[in-house]
Amino acid sequence: MGSRFALNTCTSSSDKFTLGFLTEKTQMPKPTDIFLREVTSGTEQIDFRTPIKFGGRVMTEAVLLNVTVEVETRDGRRGRGFGSMPMASVWAWPSSLVTADKARAAMIELGRRLAEEANHYAESGHPLEITHDIEHSYEKTAEDVVLAAGLAEPMPRLAQLVAASPLEAAVHDAYGKTLGENSYNLLGSEFVARDLAAYLTEEFAGEYLDRYTLRVPKPRMPLYHLVGALDPLADADVSERIDDGLPETLAEWIPLNGLTHIKIKLAGDDLAWDVARVLAVERVAAQAQAARGCTDWHYSADFNEKCANVDYVLDFLAKVEEGSPVALRRLQYIEQPTHRDLRANTENRMHRAAKIKPVVIDESLVDLESLQLSRELGYSGVALKACKGHTGALLMAAAAQKYGMFLCVQDLTCPGASFLHSASLAARVPGVAAIEGNGRQYCPVGNRGWDERFPTMFNITDGVLGTAALDGPGLGF
Repeated sequence: MGSRFALNTCTSSSDKFTLGFLTEKTQMPKPTDIFLREVTSGTEQIDFRTPIKFGGRVMTEAVLLNVTVEVETRDGRRGRGFGSMPMASVWAWPSSLVTADKARAAMIELGRRLAEEANHYAESGHPLEITHDIEHSYEKTAEDVVLAAGLAEPMPRLAQLVAASPLEAAVHDAYGKTLGENSYNLLGSEFVARDLAAYLTEEFAGEYLDRYTLRVPKPRMPLYHLVGALDPLADADVSERIDDGLPETLAEWIPLNGLTHIKIKLAGDDLAWDVARVLAVERVAAQAQAARGCTDWHYSADFNEKCANVDYVLDFLAKVEEGSPVALRRLQYIEQPTHRDLRANTENRMHRAAKIKPVVIDESLVDLESLQLSRELGYSGVALKACKGHTGALLMAAAAQKYGMFLCVQDLTCPGASFLHSASLAARVPGVAAIEGNGRQYCPVGNRGWDERFPTMFNITDGVLGTAALDGPGLGF
């Protein structure tokens, strides 16, 4: 996202943020503006109960970066916020030059440094202003991390955003908790100094994020269940059972959770396998749904940018329809099918596919420029992710609504607080119809404690999450 602030050119950690609002902070400060008083970070490892495969890559564990922020308003109120996110380098930084472990370590180090640097941020403001200001440091600090680690390539922007996302979440959470209000209800002109034109384009002059978010969360939202490329569909696909009391096949998950939304991970470079996988999911789902008397359910297809071009997508859609017209009708949307570097692959235009099903930008979406380019290339939808930063997610949600794009919120196999953060975003953005939640499948241990506090978000029997519970101060939980 293009920044709206001119930063001081000093680079020492002690003073790099002291003049953050050189050109913009001309209006009278608001009593609700906050100072960052103390920022701390730490990590937490969570092992997966089963591996997840997507885009030809496999994950077997998650390392969460957790950030706590203590703030004080200009009128003396104090509070604390929390942010958490998996440092999923396999998704955010796939590389042939840097191993996944080294990439993850670099992302963790970046997140740690950004948290430490935030302790030296001396200005006050709304979380939108503070996080948008701090965003200036991401690239330079990432360069320092890469240089110190001796890595063979720069850290991608997507990985930078993921590393910074716990800090952003904690700032927004702290703001709401300090004011005793839900953070999504503190986005209007009475709290934010500048309108959206300062963050996006002149099209948004006079508008604020309260126009593009809901004042109360949607009370109930369907859960999107993931079928990874390694996941067994039926008993015949299971080579060795885990026997931990949880379902091990799609056929078992459907009746337990009452599933009505199923996301299918596909190869993107093996058309026959991809078509066969969707048709197999349809067969298993149809049998399981018939047994519970369900006639209406939905799919999404995620190629994780592995398709060579739009022709692959068109062939896929045609062959799925040939094999099962009803399976194609159930398909709600397609996630980013081709390479995430849109500017280097402008020949990959999605117009023809988007006439059949919404095609959403995911890995490519890192700023407003990438959103605008995706529209030029025929993408018709946006996949919002809390892991790219709360501020950025809110701004992209506003832009997508302005442009009339299809909207969804995607998971990062998020457990506990990170899942609730993602769900709160989905519940507050108009047009988002369902919530993807994979943690309960792959790393349920990360939900312990949270599931007792928010049972409607973790104990699912009718395919629906009780998002009405996400109405507390801060980010809602």
